[in-house]
Amino acid sequence: MILSEIRDYLKQRGQCTLSDIALHFDTDADAVRGMMDIWVRKGKVEKHSATDSCGTSCQSCDPAATEIYSWLDQSSNNSSSNKLNVTVPGNCDHK
Repeated sequence: MILSEIRDYLKQRGQCTLSDIALHFDTDADAVRGMMDIWVRKGKVEKHSATDSCGTSCQSCDPAATEIYSWLDQSSNNSSSNKLNVTVPGNCDHK
C-alpha cells in the first residue's frame, strides 16, 4: 500500500471510512490513518466524523468506522453535498 494507491481508491469512491480503506488494502487502520494524515496536510483530503459528537463522549463506536475521509480534488466525482451514511450502534445517543 502506497500513497498513490490510497489516492486512487479514495478518488474513485469520493469518500469512505477509515475502516473501508483499511479493509480494502488489508492493513491496520492506524497505518492507514498515518497515510491519510499526509493527504490531509497536503489539502487533498478532508477528515470528518459520522456525527458531530463522534469520538467525544459515548465511545460506543469503533473510531475507524466513524472517521470519514473525502477527496477534495475538483476533478473527482465527489460532491460535498453527498454525505456518506455511516451506521452507528443502537446504544449511541448521537445519531
